[in-house]
Amino acid sequence: RAGAHDERGDDVGGPEELKAVLPTLRTPRLRLRAIGIEDVIELYGVFSDPEVVRYWSRPALSDLAEAVLMIEQRAEQPSLLQWGIVRADEDLLIGTCTLADIDLAHRRASIGYALARAAWGQGIAREAVRALIKYGFEAIELHRIAADVDPRNARSIHLLEELGFSREGLQREYYFVGDEWQDTAMFGLLRREWAG
Repeated sequence: RAGAHDERGDDVGGPEELKAVLPTLRTPRLRLRAIGIEDVIELYGVFSDPEVVRYWSRPALSDLAEAVLMIEQRAEQPSLLQWGIVRADEDLLIGTCTLADIDLAHRRASIGYALARAAWGQGIAREAVRALIKYGFEAIELHRIAADVDPRNARSIHLLEELGFSREGLQREYYFVGDEWQDTAMFGLLRREWAG
C-alpha cells in the first residue's frame, strides 16, 4: 500500500530485463538504489516499526530473518522494481520506493513507499516518489500509475494528492491485518496529468 505498501508483485507482464538494469535515481537530497542483503538491518528497522507499518497490509516484521526473506522474495518478482531510499551523502537505507504490478502491455503499474519514522516530516517521501513517478512515465513509458492507501493514512493521502493523484474509489474491508479489516482508497495518476 502507498505509505507502506505490501508489494505483492504477481507477474503480470513486467519483463525481467527491467529488474536486471535497475538504475540509480538521483534527486537533490537522495539516491534511490537497488536493495541488497547488506541493507537487511536498516530494512528490518523500517518495517519492524509498528508506527511505520500502521497502515501497511501486513504486520510488522518480527525478526531479522523476515527482512532477509523480504529481500530474497522481492528479488525474484519480475513485475516489481524496488529501490532503497538513501540520503545523497550517505548510504544507509531509510526507506523503500516501489513500482509493483508492472504490466507493460497495458503500460501501468502501482506505486508503494515506506519511510523510517526518523525521516518523516522532511519532504523525503515526496522527493523519492516524485523521482519514481518520473522514471515510470519517462523511462518505462507507463500510461498510468496507481496507489492504494488506508483511508486513515492522512499523510500518505496528502502526498498522493500533492503529486497529482486522483481518488478513484474505495474498496471496503480489502485487507485483514492483525485482528482488523482495513478499507483501501484507490488513487490513480495518468501520464498526461503528470506532464500537464
